[in-house]
Amino acid sequence: MDYVSALVPPFVMAAFFIALVVTIVKSQGGANKAKEDAAVDAVLARAEATQQQK
Repeated sequence: MDYVSALVPPFVMAAFFIALVVTIVKSQGGANKAKEDAAVDAVLARAEATQQQK
C-alpha cells in the first residue's frame, strides 16, 4: 500500500495542473479578450499621459 500513498500526490497535482491549463485556455478570447484588451489599453494610455505631463 505504500506505492498508493506515493502515487496519490503526483496524480492530485497533475489534476490541478490540468484544471489550471483548461481554465487559462477557456479564458482566452471572446468577451474576456475584449475586456482584457480594454484594460491594457487604459493602463497604457494612463502611463503615456503621465509621461507627457512630466
